[in-house]
Amino acid sequence: MAARGYTKREHWEKPATIGFLGATKHSAWSEFVPPFEQRLRELGWIDGHNVAIVFRWADGQAGRYGQIAKDFSGDGVDLIVTAGTPAVVAAKKATKTIPIVFAAAGDPVGTGLVASLARPGGNVTGLSNGQTDLAGKRLDILRQALRHLKKLAILGNRASHNVRLEMDALQKRARRLGVDTVIVDVRQAPQIAPAIKRLKGKADALYVCTDPFVTHHQVSINTLATSAGLPTMQAFRHHIESGGLISYGPDFRTMFGRAAEVVDKILRGAKPADIPVKLEKKHELVVNLNTARALGLTIPKRVRRRADVIR
Repeated sequence: MAARGYTKREHWEKPATIGFLGATKHSAWSEFVPPFEQRLRELGWIDGHNVAIVFRWADGQAGRYGQIAKDFSGDGVDLIVTAGTPAVVAAKKATKTIPIVFAAAGDPVGTGLVASLARPGGNVTGLSNGQTDLAGKRLDILRQALRHLKKLAILGNRASHNVRLEMDALQKRARRLGVDTVIVDVRQAPQIAPAIKRLKGKADALYVCTDPFVTHHQVSINTLATSAGLPTMQAFRHHIESGGLISYGPDFRTMFGRAAEVVDKILRGAKPADIPVKLEKKHELVVNLNTARALGLTIPKRVRRRADVIR
């Protein structure tokens, strides 16, 4: 693809078109879109002027990812932007020629999105949030917060390859630490409530493996977990802002802003195959004291001191 570039001295007759595949619902990603658009503006790409951003939302329904990507392909967009491994996989299956930029993917190499971080190959590149690599670290933090942790429930959508990798890494770390685990596989919304209710009194905490499906239902998952007396460990700040207890991972707002920088390179002529995948190395620890109080917990001082954000 010959991407249309833009500088202050160049104006193209037709704006470049970005197909934005929102894997969840707009409200769940409402904090991520503005940093993406703002960074594009700073780089000289103005929506409605020299670029057109077309938004489509899958509402957490995995079956819609591929169809939206196919629609974008049929419409002749210049580039597709999305986040979440299942959405990226679906987009990659839908087109082998249109560049795809992922703002976040858990294990791009392990899930087959790219050949390597340094040389992605193909038409896909973006940013990795290191989901699999951070699983053990999150468990370590959870044990510091909950000294009584002996049995951990691990909830996630095992239809996602990335989630399976994260669960495997987490169970491996748990075995080393002497923590028993139970896997809770949820793939459809009606499964969530009964699955969490069954854990009441049978687990000390709930580790939530994120993917677009889980993010779409994050409010109900957090509400149900608190009602069941289950402290949660999650991946990102936005999960804690919707009622979770603790998260450890990169800030998605920053990652979407950095994704705009990758988009800029491609629209100016770079090939995705030659743009290294960036591994987000800055992680933040977020603690929700309101949720702790609702659970009757006291978060240890050493965990509070380490926290980057306390709510």
